[in-house]
This record gives sequence, structure tokens and C-alpha cells, in this order.
Amino acid sequence: MTERIDAHQHYWRLDRGDYHWLTPALTAIYSDFGPADLAPHLQAYGIERTVLVQAAPTEAETRFLLDLAATTESIAGVVGWIDMEAAEAPASIERLTAERKLVGLRPMIHDIADPRWMLSPHLAPAFAAIKRVGLVFDALVRPVHLRPLLTLVGRHPDLSIVIDHGAKPAIARWSRSDDDFADWAQKMRRLGRKMAVACKTSGLVTEAAQDWKADDLTPYLDVLLDAFGPDRLLFGSDWPVVNLAGGYARWTEALLAWLDRRLDPSAQAGVLGGNAARIYKLAGR
Repeated sequence: MTERIDAHQHYWRLDRGDYHWLTPALTAIYSDFGPADLAPHLQAYGIERTVLVQAAPTEAETRFLLDLAATTESIAGVVGWIDMEAAEAPASIERLTAERKLVGLRPMIHDIADPRWMLSPHLAPAFAAIKRVGLVFDALVRPVHLRPLLTLVGRHPDLSIVIDHGAKPAIARWSRSDDDFADWAQKMRRLGRKMAVACKTSGLVTEAAQDWKADDLTPYLDVLLDAFGPDRLLFGSDWPVVNLAGGYARWTEALLAWLDRRLDPSAQAGVLGGNAARIYKLAGR
């Protein structure tokens, strides 16, 4: 039986001081979160391992996550951060490959003012290095970034890219008849035709209304399945951020119910773990 893997979750410790987006106003998540806090959720859904993703744009946080991964069996891989704009970025990427559990890198693109930032010529060496060493590029993007992302894929067709959170469609504001929904769906389908691009289902509920229902998510999940197929779609919780939108259990139950309606057990196993293991090249236990 294929193991279940949560392909997108976070741990943080507030006293580290580099989570500038994480303010007291975010009451449900303004606290320390570590492996012991996530363990009951993993046990409840038979999830054996996770991919731990950066939440601060510092190399210090990446070091913190890698140190945590070294002592936490359930962490299968870490998606970290480096300064991709630095002249020494390729050397930093090469150096990080010594870390067995580093599986990807993620700039926090959705916080960068210029939606075309990823196309800056001075970033090309960093992208080339990510590809050369076999890491995944996690694309933390919004719909406004999808056109530049298509261009980036054209420039680096062999770069393994995983789109986080379905590119954050505005579920709370859109309906299926909106031009914005149609444009997002069309661009996601275009990206899905690129075999080196995959997508996570994580984070959709935080883009939905506070009183979201499972049916609100269905049109978006259906687009992602149509675009990427069952072999390049990944389950992720976005825990503990998901606590802002109902929590781990509510989101996971909604996804499992949707998977039961759409896919046979073999294909479900890929979404729930097999695809993450393959795409992130997660080492066995």
C-alpha cells in the first residue's frame, strides 16, 4: 500500500523573529507549532510522512527546518529558501545539496510586488542550479503570476515545478461564470500540459469564504484534476495555516470525499502520497 504523505505543512517558533507576515491578528496560528502538535492529525488520517515547507524568507529558517528534519522521522523532505537574487545563489544551492532531506526551494513570490519578478535575467543562474542539482522549484503564486510562470516554464522546460495551493484562486469572490475563473482555469490547463509541472491542492480553503462548504471547492479541484491528472496532483494540508479556515480534519475530509467521487483507489493513492514521493524524490525510510 502506498504511504500517505502530506506534501505541504509548516512548523515555526515565534521567538525566531523572521516570520514578518505572522502577526497577533492571526490569532488561530499566532503560536509555536511543532511535530508534536501535528502528530494527532497525521495519525488520524494514516499519514506517515510530510514535506515541511519554509514560511520565512531567510536562510536561517531553512537551517532551522533542516535541523528539525534531522531529528524528526516523519519529515520526509524540506522545501527551503535561499536568496535567489544573490550572486552566490548557485553556490549556495550546490552547498545545500549536502543536506539529505532538502528536496526543494521556494521564494515567497506572492509577497513580491512585481508579478514578473521570476523572469528577471539575474535569476537565471539560480534556476539553472536548481535544475542541475535535481531540486524542485515550489511556485508560491497567485493568478496574476500564471502568465509569467508559463514564460518561465518555456525558458526552463526541464525544471521540476510544483505549484502551491492551486495558485490561490479567489474562491470566496469568484463563481464559475466569472472571467477570472475562466482565465485561471485556462492558464492552469496550459501549465498542466507541461509534464514537469505539478500542483498541490493545499491552501484552497484559505481562499474560500469563512463558511465554506465542500461543494465550493469542487469546481476548483475539478479544474486541477483535469489540468494535471491524477499523476501530478498532490495532497497537502497547509497546516497550521489551514486552522484559519476550519482546520486539518475539515479540509482533509472534504478532499477525501471529493477523491472518492472522482478517482479509483489506485489513483487516489498517488494524490495522497505516491506523487509526492516521486516528484520530490523522497528517500525511503
